[in-house]
Amino acid sequence: MEKVDASLLRWLTLLIWFFFIVKLTAASRKIFQSENGKSLGVRLHKHHHRMVMDNGLVQVTLSSPGGDITGIQYNGIQNVLETRNRESNRGYWDVVWNLPGNHIAYDRLKGTDFNVIMEDEDQVELSFKKSWNFTNGNSSAPLNVDKRYIMRRGSSGVYLYAILERLEGWPDMDMDQIRIVFKLQNDMFHFMAISDDRQRIMPMPRDRINGEPLAYPEAVLLTNPTNPQLGGEVDDKYQYSCENKDNRVHGWISENPPVGFWMITPSDEFRAGGPLKQDLTSHVGPTALSMFTSTHYSGKDLNTKYRNGKPWKKVLGPVFVYLNSISSLEDPTTLWEDAKDQMSIEVNSWPYNFPQSEDFPSSDRRGTVSGQLLVGDKYISDKPMWASYAYVGLAAPGGVGSWQRDAMGYQFWVQANEEGHFLIENIRAGHYNLYAWVPGIVGDCRYDVIIHIQPGSDAKLGALVYEPPRNGPTLWEIGIPDRTAAEFFVPDTYPTLMNKLFINQSTHKFRQYGLWERYSDLYPKHDLIYTIGISNYHQDWFFAQVPRYPSLIPLCFF
Repeated sequence: MEKVDASLLRWLTLLIWFFFIVKLTAASRKIFQSENGKSLGVRLHKHHHRMVMDNGLVQVTLSSPGGDITGIQYNGIQNVLETRNRESNRGYWDVVWNLPGNHIAYDRLKGTDFNVIMEDEDQVELSFKKSWNFTNGNSSAPLNVDKRYIMRRGSSGVYLYAILERLEGWPDMDMDQIRIVFKLQNDMFHFMAISDDRQRIMPMPRDRINGEPLAYPEAVLLTNPTNPQLGGEVDDKYQYSCENKDNRVHGWISENPPVGFWMITPSDEFRAGGPLKQDLTSHVGPTALSMFTSTHYSGKDLNTKYRNGKPWKKVLGPVFVYLNSISSLEDPTTLWEDAKDQMSIEVNSWPYNFPQSEDFPSSDRRGTVSGQLLVGDKYISDKPMWASYAYVGLAAPGGVGSWQRDAMGYQFWVQANEEGHFLIENIRAGHYNLYAWVPGIVGDCRYDVIIHIQPGSDAKLGALVYEPPRNGPTLWEIGIPDRTAAEFFVPDTYPTLMNKLFINQSTHKFRQYGLWERYSDLYPKHDLIYTIGISNYHQDWFFAQVPRYPSLIPLCFF
């Protein structure tokens, strides 16, 4: 009986400890992640050449008047940013620009004028401005810049946005890239997460330096990495690119202490190129990016040319840098699940009602467009068909498909339901065309009428019928017109040039390095021949249109 009682006592003791740990973990999450009215207020500490925002959860230090983020203190970590870097090379905005015909240049958008826009216990908003005039010459991009940073009570992070402006009559320029960059402690943050199916331990920066360069500078074969398990893999930041529509949250995890650093983008309205434009996310550094405009995957087909002295202004952001933490007893990958939850909160809060700039309209100063899209194709159906799950959006007026080349305006996209009904909310005031494409249907749709959005307007377009381009009935087709190459044949990469993340992963297999060379391996003497009625595009049609080395003969079909 005594033995039974002793055993029972031990079990009771273990249970008590278990529930204590669970409560401690829950309390830890509440302290570091929740937004509640009992949290500490926001304080602003003003020092010579630096400003510190502190809400008891996160402390953010900014250079003044430059407006770079030089430090982020969180959960006992003095600075999650790389302290071995210069202060100007930790958290910053930059643009890649050039005058027509000149070499490209980088501008870090350093502020010259600092102002406190709002300061109370619930919120602090800071402004770092720089103004351009003709006396600046070519020393900086011809832009007026207003970088804004917001810290809120109970919020485990910091919001960032910028207002960029060009006045009438200013010099012509190209601006090929606009982004925010964060460089984290490389001794801490080793695990990167882009999506549910793209997460992995990453190499160290020195592994790339010591590796073997491949066909372009971004791709390196890891020959003697710090982590031996990564040996023989290829590291290439472009393998972690993402379409705008899917790029809502990405970032890094530190295992000791278990802390996450996340870039959350709650809206695509300020991004260039529309929902299918791919761009960079996070990569070795560890680096986390927020990309607003770039010519990645598009080249100069993306219109980044500012010409003829035309005035322009655009608000980029806000985006949210989110930090989270858990108990050391928990699985660090749960930080990713929490980051997704926070992303959903940010998306559902868009457009934010707290930015103080008049250039960022709240929901009551925006408009709505609704309607139903149908497909009229007599070769498929005598009656108009639902444009099921069509992508429908508003972008600057232009030609059919011009939204894919637009970098200067705002875009607003949704996916219609099964019956083709769509509702586009929170549209900025302005003039737009309505564009669309329908999965499984050839071509681009454009509604020819200019849509004028005013604050509070509600445009009901009714039923719109898209007639795809045709000269007659379909005789044959290769693939599915759905803006992807997922149905085509993607070969295995070379065993010596692989990224193990994409092994047995059909969705991202095409991202493996060197697949363009595999075409010549598969067709060493003759180019691909596709025989209608016999060939199968799942097996016989190469996913990318590439030349066969040394041949430049195009692919053929009969």
